[in-house]
Formats: sequence, C-alpha cells, structure tokens
Amino acid sequence: MKIDKFKVEEWFNKYEHKALYDLADTCVESLSINELIDLTGADVKDLFSRKLNYGDIYGSDRLKNAICTMYENQTPENITVTHGAIGANQLVMLSLIERGDKVVSIIPTYQQHYAIPKSIGADVKILYLREENNWLPDLDELEDLVGLDTKIICMNNPNNPTGAVISEKMLNKIVQIAQKSNAYILCDEVYRGLEHNGVMSKSVADIYEKGISTGSVSKVFSLAGLRLGWICAPKNVITEVNYQREYNTISVGILDDYFASVAIENKEKIIERNLSKILEGKNVLSKWLKNESYCSCILPDGGTTSFVKYDMNIKSANLCKKLQEDTGVMILPGETMELDGYLRIGYGNNPDKLETALNIFSNWIRQQ
Repeated sequence: MKIDKFKVEEWFNKYEHKALYDLADTCVESLSINELIDLTGADVKDLFSRKLNYGDIYGSDRLKNAICTMYENQTPENITVTHGAIGANQLVMLSLIERGDKVVSIIPTYQQHYAIPKSIGADVKILYLREENNWLPDLDELEDLVGLDTKIICMNNPNNPTGAVISEKMLNKIVQIAQKSNAYILCDEVYRGLEHNGVMSKSVADIYEKGISTGSVSKVFSLAGLRLGWICAPKNVITEVNYQREYNTISVGILDDYFASVAIENKEKIIERNLSKILEGKNVLSKWLKNESYCSCILPDGGTTSFVKYDMNIKSANLCKKLQEDTGVMILPGETMELDGYLRIGYGNNPDKLETALNIFSNWIRQQ
C-alpha cells in the first residue's frame, strides 16, 4: 500500500531538533510523572510491584471506565484503547473503508483524514474550510459533497490548526446530512476538553448512532509521551476495529494504561491547569497580532493552535525554513496542511518564550 508522505510529521522530523523556539508544538506544556502525581494526589505504591506483561488487551477496565466519563452515555463496551489518536484514526479507516468507497474529508485538518482513505483507494472528496466562514464548514457545500453515497465523513473538533469549535447546533446539522447517506462520522476529538470557554463540546459519539469519536491523553492531558488514545464507537464498530487491531497493537503498555487512568480520573484538575496556560498564551498571541501589521488571525475558540495569515510574497515553507535558519524560531507552514499563505502557531507552552519568539519573528519580518 503506497501512501503520501505525512507532511506535518516530515517537517517536524527535519526541523524540530534544531529549534531554539518551538512555535509549531501543539501540546500544552508536558507533565512529568512527578508533576502528574503531585497534581492528582495519586497513590502509586502498587505500580512498582506490577509485572510488565501485556496487561489488558483492549485496555483495563479502570481506564475504559475513566474514558467513559468523557462522554454522556457510553459504556466500556463502546471503547477500545489504541496507540494514540493517530492509531485510533488509522484503525477506524482500515476497518471501515474499502476501495471505491466515497469519503468526505475537511481541510485543513490532520493529514490522516484524507491521505489514508486515498491510499486505500477510496474516492476522497474535500471540503475546504474558509477564513470568511470563521473556519467552520459550509453546510450547503458539505451536503452537496456527501450526497446519498458517502461511506464516512472525516473531521475534527475542535479543529487543528484553526482552533474553530463546531457548536452542538451545527454538529446536529452535520449528523442530519450524514443520516441521508447512512454515513459514519469519524470525529477526531483530541482537543475536546480544551474549549476556551471551559465548556466541553458535544461528542459525535453521543449524538449520532453512527458517530465515532477518537481521543487521546496527548493534548488535553499533556501526556503525549504515553502514546495512548482510544476509539469510542457503536459496539459493532468496536468489534470490527478490534479484528484489525489484533494485527498491529496487541495491547498498550501497562504503565501507559495506568498513568492515563490516573490522569483521566482527575481530568478537572489537569484541564484547569492546561486551560490556564492556554488562555495566557492566547492573550500573548492576541496582543502580538494587534501590533503586527503583516499577520492576521481569527482567534481560536478551542485547542492550542492558531492559523495565522501573513502578508508577504513568499511560500509558507520557504518562509518557515528561512525564519528558522536565521533566528531559530520554528513555525509550521500552512503548505503542510494544504493551505499556503498561512502559518500554524502553537501557544500552549511557556508564555514568556512565546512572547520572545513572536517578537523575534516580527523583527525578522521587518528585515525582509
């Protein structure tokens, strides 16, 4: 099976280790194990006596029960645990999509959502989000694309890279469009829980009988190093996914399972910590945008990333390459997400470093 190069990951692999200031990062400042224990007050004495075997194949009961608290009406039978949300998305697609199936995907988004269906031989239709629509899908365009013959709609909410959040009202309308085609909706919800108003958005798994939600502990819980995610879906989908899963996963590590359980059981504490950091960083970004005439942005409503438009006659990849070579500031070019003329800037890490890096970027712009 041939597949397109993963543009975002290729960029990170090439440039991340050279960065002095990483504004391409999508995580809130990562937690150490000590910080996780201090923040949650978890008693981990029993951890050190555990045998390092495969553990629970589909995820421990403790973990799956914790994941269910992220939803309104899901049970452990609706959950399977994966190697990150990246593993979750791939398993869903490999389980449900066949050559010739029609798949509708939204751009910009994570490249998995259109590259994997294309590699399988699906007929992939693209709905481009537009800045003039506040980066929200045009439902008339979506309905025309979906028609009556779509197998699956792929999307994410909150959106990466724009930070747009689809409201419950709009999500219900998307469900109505999907129902006409009897299509699944795969919604990558890795940023769900980091809505800036503090209200967790609705999950597609809770409002649609063919809704599939993927999530992880990477973004919301600042634990990307655990490499742990999940799929929440109807039981028949979980059964199909688990057939596929047996060929590439067996189980996640028992230490990953354990610490993920601790984190999700204490989600309020971790989300409070992370939202505080995000809002502080967003404030820094907002102030910078007001003073930077060459850049503009619709401020995000969720997540950790912004999609910044720039007014310079240069391709985004060339801009980011030269910027990092000259200053050490790493920014992700919009070209890697199929929209040139934009830059993805993360703002969830140290606000002082963010402010310094943005000022370096401004000074660099003036020198061009």
